[in-house]
Amino acid sequence: MTEETEAVKETAKAAQEIAKTTGKAIDASQKFGGFVSRYISGPLEQGMGIFDDKLKYMRWERQMRLMEKASEYMASLGIEAPTKPIPLKLAIPLLEAASLEDDDYLQDLWTKLLVNSSIEGSPIDLNRSYIDILERLSHLEANILSVIYGLPEDELKNKSILTGNLPDSVEIKDENNKEEPKQPSKEVTLALANLARLGCISLPTTWGGGEIFSTIYPAVMGRSLVEICTLKIKQ
Repeated sequence: MTEETEAVKETAKAAQEIAKTTGKAIDASQKFGGFVSRYISGPLEQGMGIFDDKLKYMRWERQMRLMEKASEYMASLGIEAPTKPIPLKLAIPLLEAASLEDDDYLQDLWTKLLVNSSIEGSPIDLNRSYIDILERLSHLEANILSVIYGLPEDELKNKSILTGNLPDSVEIKDENNKEEPKQPSKEVTLALANLARLGCISLPTTWGGGEIFSTIYPAVMGRSLVEICTLKIKQ
């Protein structure tokens, strides 16, 4: 068998595999179109079209907002264009997550992360951990981090923080005050649990190992994430 014949066979096999994959994708799309159509009382084609068009529009809309915000932030820093390339293995997941984010507050954080990471001399280098954590934050959780790390770093050293008034405010715990700290709401408690899981804060524990949510300790990763998602506006 000649090399040319072998190459033709391999190409044919590849084409067959592509056809199989494409067929499966079409079948899946048709099934989902039928699923959508049941909820909108319309034909399958209408269900597929509405869903596909809406996704395309939403993605385009968020991409446009991302580009506009990036330009706005660059201008606020007195920079016309990025001065440092972002490695492709980090740029792709960052841009994908940023363009899919439908919460304006969170997309602004993604945009600031993008801008800060593309400036030569930025105090924090981008790494995958920041992307992974930001992808897993809700609006409330991101807001809580901003409030916590809005306190000066030197004031927080070796201190615990009272969480009872979150997400509005926090204060450093007075160790001389023996009163039982105010408990945060259930919603805030769940947010703090996730932030602790992501390494953005540290939770105290009881003697029995139970988690305490009325006070928390700051963590290096949490402060670093807030810093890299904060613009240093040019004066």
